[in-house]
Amino acid sequence: MKDETLQSPVAFLKTQFETLPIENELRAYEAYWERAGKHISRAVDRAGTPPLDMFDRFGARIDEIGFAPEYWTLLKRGYREGVVWRIFEEQALLSSYQLGYITCFYDPGLYCPYTVSMSTAVPLSKYGADAVREKFLPPLLRRDDAVWQGATWMTEARGGSDLGANVETVARCVNGQWLLTGDKFFASNAGAELAVAAARPERAPQNVKGLALFLAPRYRADGSLNYHIRRLKPKVATRSVPTGEVELQDSEAYLLGKLEWGIYLILEVLNLSRIANSIGSVAVAQRALAEAICFTQQRVAFGKPLIEQPLMRAQIEQRVRDLHAASALAWYAARLLNEVWRETPPYSERYHLFRLVAHLAKYHTAEFAAQTAKWAMEVHGSAGVLDEFPVERLLRESMILAIWEGAPHRQILDGLEVMKRKNAHKLLFQTLAPRADPQALEDIAVRVEETLDLPQDEMEAKSENVFSALARFAGESLAH
Repeated sequence: MKDETLQSPVAFLKTQFETLPIENELRAYEAYWERAGKHISRAVDRAGTPPLDMFDRFGARIDEIGFAPEYWTLLKRGYREGVVWRIFEEQALLSSYQLGYITCFYDPGLYCPYTVSMSTAVPLSKYGADAVREKFLPPLLRRDDAVWQGATWMTEARGGSDLGANVETVARCVNGQWLLTGDKFFASNAGAELAVAAARPERAPQNVKGLALFLAPRYRADGSLNYHIRRLKPKVATRSVPTGEVELQDSEAYLLGKLEWGIYLILEVLNLSRIANSIGSVAVAQRALAEAICFTQQRVAFGKPLIEQPLMRAQIEQRVRDLHAASALAWYAARLLNEVWRETPPYSERYHLFRLVAHLAKYHTAEFAAQTAKWAMEVHGSAGVLDEFPVERLLRESMILAIWEGAPHRQILDGLEVMKRKNAHKLLFQTLAPRADPQALEDIAVRVEETLDLPQDEMEAKSENVFSALARFAGESLAH
């Protein structure tokens, strides 16, 4: 691969797709980032947590987030380009994810508002009652600066992964109107006009089967705030998305889907975001490689540029191969989701294959991004740890990618579950067989089956090595 390809997200995307139907739009979006977006993004990151204005001068609660005007210009650009509306115009997800890839190459945090807005619009379109869908979906699909944003609020103070035990938000139905009461602890895109939130209806079981998914607007029917932002949280990175604590006090809400489908809908929301996270992780890794290569071309040590030194060149070549494998895995997951995203419970075998690949991709790409960003920092030496240069930010951003939408251990355990209960790995092996090395395929298949045959505790304890190997095998086979 030519080094120039790594310097451009669109150029790299062209190596991953036979055609890019919106190539001109993608190039224009990248050009905007080079011209203006990356400078705004850097200023937002360096400014840190924005202020939260909780009251107006007359004492009325407003909860307005005080980003600079340039931030809103940058944010609205992606919405105008179609990171949400293209999904519904094209009835496909890939253009949205491609726009997200470019966004994440420059600013992983800014991709979060787009991701959670998409993850609000899709379940609303699939599961919202007709009147709810007709009222709330069109503002999410606007192509101007009046576009609405979405948010996905699952995590509460006791944690996020164990939703069945940790979701304490209660849903009551009063005269046909659902009301939510509870606190969301890690509420990304706080201030959004709409949010999908996990809650437990009164008298529902105290486990995952007792959860339901609701749509909560920012404003009540009478025009007052429907939820309050208690505070915004300072974060090590992803500062381009406001994350806060949200209070729900008899907040008006609308049930999405059937009550008994709640956990399935919640997982659909998470999986939409997991694919975005996987694609974004690859973009961060590409950016880290691009920065490292640019540095090694100009940095001279011991009489010649770093890039001409055999060890450095070998490391770069290996990272490029690994980038292609990670990208192949992430985009395979995206293509699978593009096939099955309209399905509703009960799901097909193909959907369960997607679930497995989503866990593999989320796990593998996030780790690859973090390790590649760390390596890029090492390549830069002392310059890599200075905040006046871009590499230290890439490492900070990459550390969050593994946490969002389920930490690595959650991806492993959920991946085990879909293999154990749905045999999704068998369909994966069938799919990979035409591309894979036959002996390598046989070896990984044996390792997976041996792991799945172990007693539950032993299986979980020994699962990470085989899960990591399966993810790497899948990526390398798909890139072949």
